[in-house]
Amino acid sequence: MTEACLLLVLLAVVAFIPSGRGGDLSVDADFPGGNIIVDKIEGDDVFVHQDLRDTEGDWFFWAFRVRGAAGRTLTFHFTKSNVIGVRGPAVSTDGGRAWAWLGKEAVKAATFRYTFAGDAQEVRFCFAIPYLEADLRKFLGAHAADPHLKVGTLCRTKKGRDVELLRFGRLDGEAGQRVLVACRHHCCESLASYSLEGIIEATLAGGADGEWLREHAEFLAIPFVDKDGVEEGDQGKNRRPRDHNRDYLGESVYASVQAIRELVPPWSGGRLRVALDLHCPHIRGPHNEVIYIVGSEPKAHWEQQSQLGRILEAVQAGPLVYRASDNLPFGKAWNTGASFGGGKSFSRWAGELPGVTLSASFEIPYANAAGGTVTAEAARAFGHDLAKALRRYLEQ
Repeated sequence: MTEACLLLVLLAVVAFIPSGRGGDLSVDADFPGGNIIVDKIEGDDVFVHQDLRDTEGDWFFWAFRVRGAAGRTLTFHFTKSNVIGVRGPAVSTDGGRAWAWLGKEAVKAATFRYTFAGDAQEVRFCFAIPYLEADLRKFLGAHAADPHLKVGTLCRTKKGRDVELLRFGRLDGEAGQRVLVACRHHCCESLASYSLEGIIEATLAGGADGEWLREHAEFLAIPFVDKDGVEEGDQGKNRRPRDHNRDYLGESVYASVQAIRELVPPWSGGRLRVALDLHCPHIRGPHNEVIYIVGSEPKAHWEQQSQLGRILEAVQAGPLVYRASDNLPFGKAWNTGASFGGGKSFSRWAGELPGVTLSASFEIPYANAAGGTVTAEAARAFGHDLAKALRRYLEQ
């Protein structure tokens, strides 16, 4: 084969290699929380799919950025499954600091279109509004001087990241009741993190609810149980070799879960009353577009979960509507013992600790809650409502 023929063959091979670049156009996930695989770019059509990495089966999280598209209208095609949510993708034009929903009008099946401003340098797209370590640090910085909030480290991950541990409320050790809150057992479930912010804000705020909680309750919160997954843009759900929220039985696989299991019992001192685990549900569908409590199997636990639900429904004031009738009893839909694959969840583990009267998982939708739009602000407001309900529950 002549050198000219060999060059032609090499050029043909390169032309068929999937690339994240098309001329000056670049599509990538090289930023915290990024997740995408670019199949190919053909003119104004970009073909991509979510990176499932160590996920068992399919899931739907993705996040990518586009550069070099100023003035163009591009169509993004998801090639593996339809992973666009009910309000379209979340979009950021300022490097991930602020996000808005593109809207379902821009979506057709597993594709969406976007027209880039003439001066657009970078636009990010995500399945949902993300929440990363940088967001937590911004929130904590705004409350750094508050003596009722202390920031520590639960442990370090396998990849060397700190897992944050937050204590807030009454911190002198004399609180009569203690509350445990976990978040991001499934790292892609980002909207739950804004509700955790809301719980903290309401506890630190002025007014009767904040004052009562700071007098009577000590909170301990783990904002990122799967810290590596949050920063690396993983799915987290159904992770191999074990889902973080199935890791509370036998020897824990993950350092954060093991640290929780070691820290909480002595910290509780018999005064731990409530344990909450904040999640987001599936991508779409009737029961995935409402806020609900996942019912526990023991009747006594379900009765207490229902009691909190009735209180929450009565006191809520935020834009996201919660209805106790939307709670999912054990044995209905996906909520069966089989869904845990032989493992044990945080909620079940915490419910077995001495003194705990209420252990529950909340599902907070990604984009649509009973017809209301889920935003960072709305999810925080739901956290305010939840803190108010916790006060009423603990008073009883």
